[in-house]
Amino acid sequence: MNLYLRYFNDEVIVSNVDEAVGFLKSLNIEDFDVNDDFVKELTDYVDSDSNFPKRYKVKTHYYFIVIKTNASNLDEFKRHNLKSLIESDNTQQKNLSKSHALTDEHNGWYDSQLQFKRVVCDPVTGKSSYRDTTFRALVKARSAMHSYERIVDYLRSRSDIDSRSQFPAAKGKNFTFSYVGENKPEDFSLAEK
Repeated sequence: MNLYLRYFNDEVIVSNVDEAVGFLKSLNIEDFDVNDDFVKELTDYVDSDSNFPKRYKVKTHYYFIVIKTNASNLDEFKRHNLKSLIESDNTQQKNLSKSHALTDEHNGWYDSQLQFKRVVCDPVTGKSSYRDTTFRALVKARSAMHSYERIVDYLRSRSDIDSRSQFPAAKGKNFTFSYVGENKPEDFSLAEK
């Protein structure tokens, strides 16, 4: 494991605490003493299981950062971080898109499908267990979120569904939907598993 250190535009990848201390001393950071207490604190951080970045305060609003990394040089570190940022941004975009699609109001019919954890009791042993159950319905609603709420309300009201059953969040991957239109389609078939 290596360490990435950055203070403003000065940055480096080092392989141990001694090299990190050498880098920091070479910066001649005003008002920051690279003393034995700091070296012990940095060593404790490096030896810990924490994978979170560590910020060290130099003075008000001035910090330098230390990050544990497997990268062996700055280019590799930046490529990895750029890839992580892109993946994170794509995930956030998908979540935002689904959030908007859930709340966009379009009165009409929604083909909605929900996978939930249904509590099933074994008649022989009397023990209960969770079983992944898919419920699909054509729902008349104001929005996809409204169709989700109607499905969950319906399932909770059914006497054959145990109240301990667990329903996923509407934003999660276990709820899917598509807007079918204002008029109910003639050839739509429901499926419940």
